[in-house]
Amino acid sequence: MPVDRFKTWKTLSFSLVLIMCGLMACHKKEMAPVPEPTPPASAFVFAKGADISWLTEMEASGVKFYNPVGNQKDCMAILKEMGLNTVRLRVWVDPQAGWNNKADVIAKAVRAKSMGMRIMIDFHYSDTWADPGKQGKPAAWANLSVSDLQVAIETHTTGVLNALKAQGIEPAWVQVGNETNDGMLWPEGRASTNMKTFAKFIASGYRAVKAVFPNAKVIVHLSDGFNNTMYRWLFDGLKNNGATWDVIGMSLYPQPSNWTMLNMQCLDNMEDMVSRYQTEVMVVEVGMSWDQEASCRSFLEDIISKTKSLPGNKGLGVLYWEPEAYANWNGYTLGAFDNRGVPTTALNAFRN
Repeated sequence: MPVDRFKTWKTLSFSLVLIMCGLMACHKKEMAPVPEPTPPASAFVFAKGADISWLTEMEASGVKFYNPVGNQKDCMAILKEMGLNTVRLRVWVDPQAGWNNKADVIAKAVRAKSMGMRIMIDFHYSDTWADPGKQGKPAAWANLSVSDLQVAIETHTTGVLNALKAQGIEPAWVQVGNETNDGMLWPEGRASTNMKTFAKFIASGYRAVKAVFPNAKVIVHLSDGFNNTMYRWLFDGLKNNGATWDVIGMSLYPQPSNWTMLNMQCLDNMEDMVSRYQTEVMVVEVGMSWDQEASCRSFLEDIISKTKSLPGNKGLGVLYWEPEAYANWNGYTLGAFDNRGVPTTALNAFRN
């Protein structure tokens, strides 16, 4: 081949190679692998938890906590080591001593989040304890009308939740009312005399939660998880008056002599709630005398198993109420720490 023609051919060949490489590069860019889709949400995780709302008050009083081998540690860290993954925190509107107010709740929630614990917020809508025997209105709400009470519920709820949100905390569950067997914010919201108003209060709480945290599950909570008649009465009343909820919460405080029977009745009730209202259920409070640790462990293992047995993972979890209370703290004896400040073997039920 003559030299000039060879040079021309070589130049053309090189140009063709460059063109082909460019085309291949473009094609490769256009056909780049599609990024893997975001993996689906993690599998269902059963909540094994505790209400530890007394914790900061106990610490301020100098109370110490020790792990099972006797080493002093942060109480939340001890509970996590025992297998718990969830913390429940009560909220009072304007408590006299400050404990369980917005600032105290945020402080505990920040700690819980830092340890990877999920969080449940429990609004009492009171300045102090709200339970089946007392549902007193906050002092600042004493003279409000029903419509103004609805506004107060929403304002208080969104205020606390927005403060949590500002700290990067998103609760998994929010209770609107605590052990509302006969409603809340008495006398206006007493269910036995005005179910319609109680339903309005629940609706106000529900709206407020969803406005801040659309994915948080709203709980309506009653005591006596074994009492199916009461649950049907209350939740039929709420449903018939337009109230909405995501989860039915239950309390269960048996004795060593009757826990087997009450657990079975509670399971029957949970199954009925799931079927009757197509709702999820959760045992948000349990307890037994601290010095009955063997019976308490058996009780806990059984109620955890029964709650997990509900179809479709409709049983969301079991939470112990103030297990860290010990040495007759505030006169309470149903904790799960002994008089040395060490967890009893009852809490081993949460390890599995």
